[in-house]
Amino acid sequence: MIPLLAADEMRAAERRAIEEWGIPSLVLQEHAALGALALLPPDEPLEVLAGPGNNGGDALALARLAKLQGRAVRVWSPVGQEEWKGDAGLQARLWRGLGGGIETGPDPAALMRTWRGWCVDGLFGLGSSRPLEGAALRWVRALNASGLPVLALDLPSGLDPSAAELPGEAVRATRTACFGARKVCHGLLPARDCCGAITVVPIPLQGAPEAGLRLLERPVLPPRAWNAHKGRFGHVAIRAGSMGMSGAAVLAALGALRVGAGLVTVLTEPDVRAEVAAQIPEAMVRAWKGSVPKEADVLLAGPGGITQVPDWEGPLVVDASALQAGEGRRWMERPGTAITPHPGEFARLFNLSRPLLMDERLVQARQVSAGRPGILVLKGAQSVIAGGAEEGLWINPTGHPGLATGGSGDLLAGMVAGFRAQGLPMREAAAAAAWFHGAAADRLPGAGLLPRDLADLLPELLRA
Repeated sequence: MIPLLAADEMRAAERRAIEEWGIPSLVLQEHAALGALALLPPDEPLEVLAGPGNNGGDALALARLAKLQGRAVRVWSPVGQEEWKGDAGLQARLWRGLGGGIETGPDPAALMRTWRGWCVDGLFGLGSSRPLEGAALRWVRALNASGLPVLALDLPSGLDPSAAELPGEAVRATRTACFGARKVCHGLLPARDCCGAITVVPIPLQGAPEAGLRLLERPVLPPRAWNAHKGRFGHVAIRAGSMGMSGAAVLAALGALRVGAGLVTVLTEPDVRAEVAAQIPEAMVRAWKGSVPKEADVLLAGPGGITQVPDWEGPLVVDASALQAGEGRRWMERPGTAITPHPGEFARLFNLSRPLLMDERLVQARQVSAGRPGILVLKGAQSVIAGGAEEGLWINPTGHPGLATGGSGDLLAGMVAGFRAQGLPMREAAAAAAWFHGAAADRLPGAGLLPRDLADLLPELLRA
């Protein structure tokens, strides 16, 4: 998985390298500048925007190194002759010692009409969290309107490194040189859209930085023995399907089967049993008589209007209609349980006043899962996976808005149950289901996607 660091986590990693390992901070800055410079076309002139802090120091170091290569470089600052301090102050003295100047002007849009080549955005970096204002905002607006290609140093100015949401207007970069490790803004939307192509520039840090947020990568699933049989891959029981909502039961069963569950039994309302059975002949379909088959390895309850969760002591996935208002804590306290709400269901489960924005979702996911054994799969754009008595959050990067269609969540819930039945721990089962669900969508157009289309692609993705 890819760690996404908050600003304080990145600062802690740099501080450990400096204080415990003995790496001078200027060495970190030089590595960052050299790596960023290598991402720029070799013969293009550069217009470098330098702010007053360490990000401005990175920009000034890059300008100096580019000038030493014989490149045409100019440095600009929104407020003119900044009095940089610390490492940035040394970088400013080195730049001026090479005869470099720092230019400004009251009308950045007019100035930028004379610019050529690439612009390097070094206005604000790791310390940024508030909306841009004043001269800085005017320069960023002019840059976004200029049409120039932009390389952002560490992150586009105007983003909060620790947040998904935009504080205000931000640079729209062509590419971003991310120093040391990706930050939260590099992995989560909508901030991610400002970054363009992201390249992580290595800098000397002591070990892997600690991160409370991680981006899922393609799951590695256990191989199947050549002589395996259906009994080796688990039995999923699905309590789903009522009059007018039989399709949810079908899609949940299809999800479990398509990810490799050995056996699936659908326990549906008697008046739709034949309807469900006709649509999914690969599953066993039985009328609900009040009990779960003893041979089941995992139970999924809720799709298709089922509000009551059967008495069951084994692994449990609770979805859709079974996610009743105010019952979120109950399920998060139950070991071996996963709940799969969309944002509206999540708000009802935990008595919140409204669905949440991305940053709020992360805060709430941490709060409701802290120290609890249950697993939360908070569905939506970039689904959040939390719990299992683990502190960190996992974010799924796959998928697109075409998944916002009826039945998509039923298929996903079946996939979670199918992976769990095969022996994956519940958190890993939820992560694998979310990733493959989105990856299947990524192979299809955004409009008109049907959940069955996703299911048809799953065997190919799993084989790959």
